[in-house]
Amino acid sequence: MFKSRKVHEEDAWDGIVIDKTREAPDGSNHYHYVEVRLQDGTTKKARIDKALWESLATGDRLVKEAGTTAAVKAHP
Repeated sequence: MFKSRKVHEEDAWDGIVIDKTREAPDGSNHYHYVEVRLQDGTTKKARIDKALWESLATGDRLVKEAGTTAAVKAHP
């Protein structure tokens, strides 16, 4: 079954980037994904916009708060 990787407004999470990938599943559109290790030790793969994807490196912290439409890079 298909599992959406799109970030939903009601989602809330906080984690460390462990991987970055790009995919073109339909052959024409590139989607940018990050895999993050959440504070409880589980991992989550989420689709993010290109500008944020380009600014991230492995080890950076991302925070997605409920009520927002996108995750943001947390500043130390």
